[in-house]
Amino acid sequence: MDPGFTAEQDGIRRTLRELLHKRCGPEELRAALDTPGGHDPALWTVLAEQLGLPGLAIPEAYGGVGCPLTDLALAAEETGRALAPSPLLATSVLAAPLILALGTDAQRADLLPRISDGTLTAALAVPAPALATALALTGPQGGDWAGGGRAGGIQARRVQGVWRLYGEAAQVLDGHSAGSLVVAAHTGGYVRSRALLFVVAGDAAGLVRTRQTALDATRPQARLQLRDVRAELLGNVGGSGSGSGSEESDVPAALARVGDFAAAFLACEAVGAADRALERTVEYLGQREQFGRVIGSFQAVQHRLADVYVQLQAARSAAYYAAWATGGRGGVGGPGERVGGLALAQALEALWRAAAEGIQLHGGIGFTWEHEAHLFFKRATGDGLLFGPVHRLRAHAAEEARLFERAEVSV
Repeated sequence: MDPGFTAEQDGIRRTLRELLHKRCGPEELRAALDTPGGHDPALWTVLAEQLGLPGLAIPEAYGGVGCPLTDLALAAEETGRALAPSPLLATSVLAAPLILALGTDAQRADLLPRISDGTLTAALAVPAPALATALALTGPQGGDWAGGGRAGGIQARRVQGVWRLYGEAAQVLDGHSAGSLVVAAHTGGYVRSRALLFVVAGDAAGLVRTRQTALDATRPQARLQLRDVRAELLGNVGGSGSGSGSEESDVPAALARVGDFAAAFLACEAVGAADRALERTVEYLGQREQFGRVIGSFQAVQHRLADVYVQLQAARSAAYYAAWATGGRGGVGGPGERVGGLALAQALEALWRAAAEGIQLHGGIGFTWEHEAHLFFKRATGDGLLFGPVHRLRAHAAEEARLFERAEVSV
């Protein structure tokens, strides 16, 4: 592993930080959260046109920049610093890699160029609260996460050669505003149950979308109700898996690879957010005086900040390694070491610690809705609820590595 950044990576990070500093300050952030989409469409257009961020890791053949997935994950550190609300996670991290990995040539040619230029946003719809399970982050993918062949979840049925979807999914990231949806649905009934992925247009007849109130407003979520909604199978069941669709058995594997990269992306975001939370706390403690001294000069306060800094640096190392491991050696399309979950656990813990210390060390002002400190705390807690929690991320990683089995053998 080369711990240094390339000139291109440094350029992307520097430009992104400058842009977000100008366009996504505290006031702009709060204004964006109050919009119907939960993000600033003008900022999203700038990110797409000036930086090509939505298509950063999409091949040039589909209008993307063609950078490694590592570059996209590293860029997430800057979006995390600003807590920038955008469809980037839902579109470019969760949905686009699945379309690239499983879609037919026609589906890729139709969807990916529009995702690359920012004119189309997408979302992955999985019945709540099974997103972490579907992405193989907190446990095996077996079970009823897509419906289980019984009532509940989302069911798919083929009627006269056309796929129809019935059911409901909640906690869908950016599901209320996405132009296209990748929906995980169950088909085959109880005996031949299987989970497949389908593409649904955002304006499809029978689709009802409602924005939900979320703990972390910077991650807008929606409830989707599908009432006899026409859908297109992502890929071709029984296809060759190379340009003309994919086998149904590829779906869990593709979701797991996407989950590993998404965890690395989220870990980088959390590191950026923790760094900014710590930075703001240090700035405040260097200005606020008590007992005739600035608060930051007290040794007890310095020790607390030092502990946060050490934890942050450990999380940064883990996040960078995960970004390299999941994006630099084949990415979501090929085999690689599954370390994203561990990195995410470390980063979420660091962000939670940095945000909690920031709230306490800011004193009374840190507890007010007008201050940014609570936004960082909600980001850590919200991501833990969606993709964790931390102890389950670590437990599943230990099970995957057969850590406890090896310990028993050595004893």
